[in-house]
Amino acid sequence: MARPQLIVNADDYGQSFGINAGVARAHHDGIVTSASLMVRWPSSMEAAHYALDNPDLSLGLHVDLGEWIYGRGHWSPLYMVVDTENVDDVERELKLQVETFRQLVRGDPTHIDSHQHVHRSVALRPLFQALAAETGALLRDGTPHVLYDGRFYGWDGRGEKVPGAIGVEALVAIIETLPPGVTELGCHPGLGDDMMSPYRTERSVETETLCDPRVKTAIAQNGVELISFHHLQGADGPSA
Repeated sequence: MARPQLIVNADDYGQSFGINAGVARAHHDGIVTSASLMVRWPSSMEAAHYALDNPDLSLGLHVDLGEWIYGRGHWSPLYMVVDTENVDDVERELKLQVETFRQLVRGDPTHIDSHQHVHRSVALRPLFQALAAETGALLRDGTPHVLYDGRFYGWDGRGEKVPGAIGVEALVAIIETLPPGVTELGCHPGLGDDMMSPYRTERSVETETLCDPRVKTAIAQNGVELISFHHLQGADGPSA
């Protein structure tokens, strides 16, 4: 039976300097092996420089079309980049963001996903599939041999806190039940409080959990191999 292989991918990389710091710590001291870069934010350049200096961190594109928060029974935008109902505008924005990624990283993304999973939209999914094909990147939920696991997150689908979901015990439980083959585990590390998103205090908890030595022990004891998207592409990482 094939052993479990685990990619630990940090979303929202580049959105703030605090998120950059959390990702860097969780990569250097913890189990983060990959990150998805938001290219529209001023701190994205710092994030790209870290990735170029640390090529074992595979870097993907975290497409940013906006962020929505839930309250009073409905979702409302915290900010919007484009109208996600307008497919032509979304297509132009995807091209702009991948070109910005190339300028920052000097190469194509190893993987593609999106802020708040907008790429799962039936109307937008073909655009993301085409972008993945053009860049040679792996698309979250679009690669049959890579299972995405989003359980390591401190909120439910309506922004309500889930007690214990990002603690060490919860992460160890995920590791202990990984199936054979490749799993991508999403995470959102960060330090400080300079994030625009209301998901703030949870990021520091995630960072501490990802760096906890008990997590690495669980990985070793369960025969889990930590890999990145580079391993799936046979790439050596972005060129410096």
